[in-house]
Amino acid sequence: MEKEQQDKLNAFINENKGKRKFTQSIDLTVNFTAIDFSKQENRLNMEIRLPNGRGRVSKVIFFGDDRNLVEKARNAGAEVISGSDIQTVANDKMKLNSLLENELIAQPSLMPQIAKALGQFLGPRNKMPRPVIGSDIGTMIGNMNKSIFIRNKGKYLPTIHCSVGTEGMDPKQLSENIDEVINSFARKIGKQHLKSVYVKMTMSKPLRLL
Repeated sequence: MEKEQQDKLNAFINENKGKRKFTQSIDLTVNFTAIDFSKQENRLNMEIRLPNGRGRVSKVIFFGDDRNLVEKARNAGAEVISGSDIQTVANDKMKLNSLLENELIAQPSLMPQIAKALGQFLGPRNKMPRPVIGSDIGTMIGNMNKSIFIRNKGKYLPTIHCSVGTEGMDPKQLSENIDEVINSFARKIGKQHLKSVYVKMTMSKPLRLL
């Protein structure tokens, strides 16, 4: 991020932080041009590792039966839902809604069962669990609080919204996170398709950065 942009970001954060009784998220809106996301080949489906993390820790829920994975998941602080409990969750409205507030991962063999019981609820909300690849589930859980997951959805509008941190983070850390998101998009689809970038806090007005 160039000095002029960094100065704008610093002023924006200093002006708006600490004005609410909760920690506000720092959210990014990236607008694209000359690209049709309704075409499958153009859609974004990517994980971006933020160099300074997301500024908050989310709870992880693991759907699994494998004893080895279950033990590792619990040791890493995740809640475990067994395969036999998936339908029970599907019938519990409060539990269903609570899933939306957490990061979800699953043993691959349970994905068909999850899709059948929970897909209609989680799918449209872009919250289907990510399958665990390999046995290093502890590292995967640790990395989930450092990464954001980008996916086009809805009417495939040329806009992506994502969180890049919180107001409690240092502005330099936030700028590095923002740079990583923008550069990841540029590498994926080309810099020429990036039209504008706005940053805002949860309850603030947006600021145009690019």
